[in-house]
Order: sequence, then C-alpha cells, then structure tokens
Amino acid sequence: MTKELKAIIVDDERLARRELRSLLSHHPRIKIINEANSVRRAAELIAEAKPDVVFLDIQMPGESGFDLFEMTDADFDVIFVTAFDQYAIRAFEVNALDYLLKPIAPRRLAQAIEKLSEKKTSHHDSSKKLEYDDHIFLSLDDRFRFIKVSAIRCITAQGDYTEIHTTVDKRSLALKPLREWEERLPEKHFVRIHRSTIVNFEHIEKIEKWFNNSYIVHIAGISDPFVLSRRYAARLKVRFA
Repeated sequence: MTKELKAIIVDDERLARRELRSLLSHHPRIKIINEANSVRRAAELIAEAKPDVVFLDIQMPGESGFDLFEMTDADFDVIFVTAFDQYAIRAFEVNALDYLLKPIAPRRLAQAIEKLSEKKTSHHDSSKKLEYDDHIFLSLDDRFRFIKVSAIRCITAQGDYTEIHTTVDKRSLALKPLREWEERLPEKHFVRIHRSTIVNFEHIEKIEKWFNNSYIVHIAGISDPFVLSRRYAARLKVRFA
C-alpha cells in the first residue's frame, strides 16, 4: 500500500485554500492534515504535525511565505502556490520542489504531485553513511565520476539538482537532493548552514557577522560567501565551542 503524504495548506485566502483542497481531493495519496492563514500559524502546525509537504502561498498581508524558512527547522517539501511569477528564481534558491501559478491548472498540480511521489519513494541506498575518506560514484554534469568526500568544499541546492564545489572542479551538477546529502555526509565534517547550503568544516576560512543577526561564511577557493541563516547559526556555534 502506498504511504499517505501529510500536507498543510498555507494561504491567507479561505477560498483559495478551499479550491486547492478540492483539487487535491483527486490525489488520494495527499492527506491534508491542516490549513493555516498565516506564516506564524503554519510554523506552529509544522512543529506539531511534521508534514511531508507544505503548499505555500507567497504574498500574504504583512508577510511573505519565504519567512517560513526562518521559523522552522522541520524537514518538509514545499510547493509554492502563488498568483505571481516573479518569485520563481528565489523559490528554487530555497530548494522548493515546485512552483504553481494561480489559478492552478489540474495538470500542473498533477505533475507536482508526481514529482513529490517520486522523490518520496526513491530512497535508493541513501541510508548508508559516508566516511570522510570514502569515494562516491556520481553522475556529474552528465558524466559518471568518482569524487572523494573530503574534496567537497560545499553543496548548494539548485532546483532538482545540487551544485557540488570540490577542490578538483569549481562546480558540478548532480541529480541528488540536498536532503540526501545531509543524511549521508559525515556530521563531524559537514554542516547545513542554510536551507539550501551544506559546507565542509575543513574548508571554512572565516565567518563574519552580517545584518539581522545572520552571518556569512567564507569557503576556501570560492569567491562569493554563503549566508548562515539564524536558524542554523546556533548549531554551528555549538560545533565551534
């Protein structure tokens, strides 16, 4: 039997939530466990219920759906549902699974659900922890190669892909989600500093204060620093204590 996927709908408009609930009723694998009309309420529900997926509006009165990523560390997929297309690039920067425009086309929703289902059911050997001296066999930029785990400087989310920065190549694309990397990489050497970024401790050059109580992390061999979000800063401080 196929496992149900718990879902939460977040939208300030009651009619929009009702319409999406109606469309999702045609996808029996999706079980809507609750709704929220604000980001703060959504964060509370996520902490309580630990959903598999959140259908998230972006523009709500006085707040943005992107604020949710700073308010929870829970592990869930996000499918943005919005009337505005100008946020698409930012949506995938925070590793959103999909981006649907209102009014929602049933066919597009079905594609998003299919993508979600494939992601949840394809757990091929992702439970085995890697050692720092291990080599891993990957398809990078459409070429199969071995790379050494210790050679990875950092990994960033790029939609369905992840971009791997190593000491050998500047960057390569791999069809492997960031969540799987986090599960498999050795915790002693790798840490998540943002919803879309994992870094190798050995390659951190310095950490500087930024605005809004956040930080930026400089990685050896990479010119542009990475943002260390407030939600992940506490974890990093513990590691360096």
